[in-house]
Amino acid sequence: MYIHSRNSKHKHIKSLPMLFVLFGIVLLLSACGQAQKPSSSADSNNGSTTEQSSSDQDDNHAGTDTGANSNAGANDQDDQQNTVPSQEEKDPVQEQLDQLSLDEKIGQMILAGVQGTTLDNQAKQMIKDQKVGGIIFYANNVSTLQGTAKFVQSIKDANHSNPVPIFMSVDQEGGKVSRMPETVEAIPSNGKVGKSKDADLAETMGELLARQIKLVGFNVDFAPVLDVNSNPKNPVIGDRSFGSSASLVSQMGIAEMKGLRNEEVIPVVKHFPGHGDTSVDSHLDLPVVNKTEEQLAQLEWIPFQSAVKEQVEAVMVAHILYPKLDPHHPASLSDVIIGQHLRGKFKYDGVVITDDLSMGAIAKNYKLNDAAVATVQAGSDILLVAHSYESAKTIFDTLMSAVKSGKISESRINESVYRILALKQKYNLTDDQQPSGDLKQLNADILDWRKQVDAR
Repeated sequence: MYIHSRNSKHKHIKSLPMLFVLFGIVLLLSACGQAQKPSSSADSNNGSTTEQSSSDQDDNHAGTDTGANSNAGANDQDDQQNTVPSQEEKDPVQEQLDQLSLDEKIGQMILAGVQGTTLDNQAKQMIKDQKVGGIIFYANNVSTLQGTAKFVQSIKDANHSNPVPIFMSVDQEGGKVSRMPETVEAIPSNGKVGKSKDADLAETMGELLARQIKLVGFNVDFAPVLDVNSNPKNPVIGDRSFGSSASLVSQMGIAEMKGLRNEEVIPVVKHFPGHGDTSVDSHLDLPVVNKTEEQLAQLEWIPFQSAVKEQVEAVMVAHILYPKLDPHHPASLSDVIIGQHLRGKFKYDGVVITDDLSMGAIAKNYKLNDAAVATVQAGSDILLVAHSYESAKTIFDTLMSAVKSGKISESRINESVYRILALKQKYNLTDDQQPSGDLKQLNADILDWRKQVDAR
């Protein structure tokens, strides 16, 4: 018994070094496995070193802890996996876009007019069926301050059944293009303000224009005008422009744009590529401007390029034919002008809005359904069509059919709607936004500002 026990102990002692060697190999292999473990895709996307360190610690705990501690390590790993998706940065615009149906997306691309000074059944039906993304008011839609505010709010209320808040827009430039009731003090034309050459006065002008339209609940102003008044015989621009110098128009126009922004009203610069050298009113027929790209770049395009550099929210494109750029399509329907120049060379990725597609320049030369498809294919995001509920329905039905037939891809629609939703989210638009401002104080501020303009 004694000899047997002694030999067993001796054999056990001899086997210890071998056990240590085996144990070391196991540890080495374990360490190598940890070192070669790839980071998860979530870790790679986030570039997070904190999460990787946590993972390593969990692995070590799993290899050394026992019992409750081992289970705790496993739970930590589960917790880490559950929290990774929440740490990924989500795109709220894409999330909203993904929730929209095709008809809701196409509706966002239409900005329509309404009739009268109160919400009629046809307008209600248009908002319900075509789900239009915006409404524009003209002079014949404006009554008293209180009446207009009530009309605007009734449209917002009608839009509550739709998933996206509605643009409420107006042309409020100052001068002869003014949509406000007489109880609101008038703002003089861009031409008069331009003579001051004072950008601070132009910025205040933008703020005052914004405060005017907020009195009745608008959130979009089709201003400033960035056309250079280079043709004295121009029948449509004139003193709507800040002047005949591209640098002056740039300086004053960008200042006005910033003023509108200061008051959280969305500015829309117009009328790209430039309406200042036309001899025909595009409301009546199609103007033709025989300028080359080089000539436009030396004058008309300068203010718009300045606006793009300032990340302008939206650009309105005019119904003007530039045969030396595109002999077949006016700017508003032209892939050369919108796609290749504004989107391409100018690198503009904001919202593009057409001028009113019911204007003579289009109506006398193109079928509305053809124009609608052409402008979307060219790169427009919002199609403005006023004065007819039937026209809004025509555009809606046309675009729906174009997508279903494959003439326009749904991905192309998504590009435009993404830009529209991004703009609405940027300005925190909501249909619950009420009219705001103090009329008495605003009028006093306008009078004081006008004295400063007159003094210059």
